[in-house]
Amino acid sequence: MSAADLRPVLVAGVHELGLQLSDAQIDQLLAYQDLIAKWNKVYNLTSVRDPAEMLTHHLLDSLAAIPPLLRQTQGRAVRLLDVGSGGGLPGVVIAITCPHIEVHCVDTVLKKATFIQQVAASLRLPNLRGIHARVESLRADQGGGYDVVCSRAFASLVDFTTWSRSALKPDGVWMALKGKHPADELAALPASVAVFHVEQLQVPGLGAERCIVWLRASF
Repeated sequence: MSAADLRPVLVAGVHELGLQLSDAQIDQLLAYQDLIAKWNKVYNLTSVRDPAEMLTHHLLDSLAAIPPLLRQTQGRAVRLLDVGSGGGLPGVVIAITCPHIEVHCVDTVLKKATFIQQVAASLRLPNLRGIHARVESLRADQGGGYDVVCSRAFASLVDFTTWSRSALKPDGVWMALKGKHPADELAALPASVAVFHVEQLQVPGLGAERCIVWLRASF
């Protein structure tokens, strides 16, 4: 499937999600997918190779999280950290669709952080930055705190919140993108982490369960 074929599918999915994106943003999303495909040959960013499947499983899957994120942040200019970002999902998609949000994508693999930096330069995204580090090393008390810390298929909720807690601002929230409702993971959370909403997502063209688990620290 060519880019010309992918564009109407992406536009239809964006419309179904109720998002208002410009032609330039649609172009950036498709250009980002092209960059993943090109770099994937060397960097192994994703196991998904088919362009149509990549559009559904990566772009639209990440785009489905944008409306809930905008509702949660109420349009504020927040700082967001995407943990274990890999090829930049959902971080790059958030940076493209929400230019008012400062997005940092952290990964322990240098080549993946380098890829994010390449995407930021190629797509001219001044609000996007790749960070090569362990998330445990990022500390809010050193002026680098985040209003939202998110992850997509990164780790269990216990590990995700434990490892990234030092990066979260005291009034910040965690946004964990999951598949099926993670009942066992929710039950394993400590009292220091409070779940305040589990939100079901409908991804256009994807017949699989998706949800967002919203959490905050309990002090």
